[in-house]
Amino acid sequence: MNKILFLLLAMILTSCNSQNKEVAKNQKIEAVPNLSKIKGITLVATRDSIDYNAISPIKKYNANYAAIIPYAWMRSLEEPQVNYEEKRGWWGEKPHGVAVTSQLMKAQKINVLLKPQIWIGRGAYTGNIKLNDEAAWKTLEDSYTDYIMRFAHIAAQENISIFCIGTELDSFVKSRPEYWSKLIQEIRKIYKGKLTYAGNWNSYKYVSFWDELDYIGVDAYFPVSEEKTPTIATIKASWKKWKLELSTLSRKLNKQILFTEYGYISADFAGLEPWKNAGEDRAINEEAQSILFQGLYDAVWNEKWMAGGFIWKHHAEKSRRRGYEKRFTPQGKKAQQTVTKAYLKSS
Repeated sequence: MNKILFLLLAMILTSCNSQNKEVAKNQKIEAVPNLSKIKGITLVATRDSIDYNAISPIKKYNANYAAIIPYAWMRSLEEPQVNYEEKRGWWGEKPHGVAVTSQLMKAQKINVLLKPQIWIGRGAYTGNIKLNDEAAWKTLEDSYTDYIMRFAHIAAQENISIFCIGTELDSFVKSRPEYWSKLIQEIRKIYKGKLTYAGNWNSYKYVSFWDELDYIGVDAYFPVSEEKTPTIATIKASWKKWKLELSTLSRKLNKQILFTEYGYISADFAGLEPWKNAGEDRAINEEAQSILFQGLYDAVWNEKWMAGGFIWKHHAEKSRRRGYEKRFTPQGKKAQQTVTKAYLKSS
């Protein structure tokens, strides 16, 4: 009798599982929050080799992710060659340094976003690359592919959690959509982790290939305050417009938003044009930086469409911290306590 009942129960369960699979196959699954919010810090690449002790301060933010950025460079907006040389540059931007840094992070249970990025001479904005002919575009595409695939192989080799295929390349993305789709396909052949692209706050909506990636990446320097020292109420009110824009795209594409960069300088009027460093005419203002972080956490951090983000930025080497009193890092400032508390509370 027990054997018969067991067989009947097994048949019922098999039928239910088959029905559930069929429903899942035909039903569009809505985006849901990550089991763990991405609580990230961007690590400034180091000139020299580092050890376990250089990574441990990242844990003090209650971070569970860190971004590694190996830069390549272009001479100007009009010169298409992407230059990257393994024998030159800082240790933290070379393939070996990137791999070791990733290993040191993972040893402390910190997941990694690998985010190769271009720097253009005199700090020109990467979104404004201006090329006039097919030959120039081909040079850019070939040299960029060589650079990005070099690090896609490292991402695969080191089992890195997230790989970013580009950062704030507005004109390149707009002008050459077929190239980007092909590049994504090539990366997918060797790398099995999550992919994103870092679109700038005012251009991410126009990226054509979001549906081919895992996260909608946004460098989230949205203007949120014209005040010298803003209030939380002002910031939350200002975020309403941006929240609507972000959530609308997230629902449309059924993908979460990831702030591939976010942060504020520690100076007066830090929320006015958050992408800019402060000039000599603006005073140090740690309170403004702290309030702006808290306003962001209050406004958007717990939204279902929000995957998390990466703060810009943390310095592992003391020699790199000179003159950073007004710069983006929250390190050693009042804002570090704000971030630490917010990351602790975040699931």
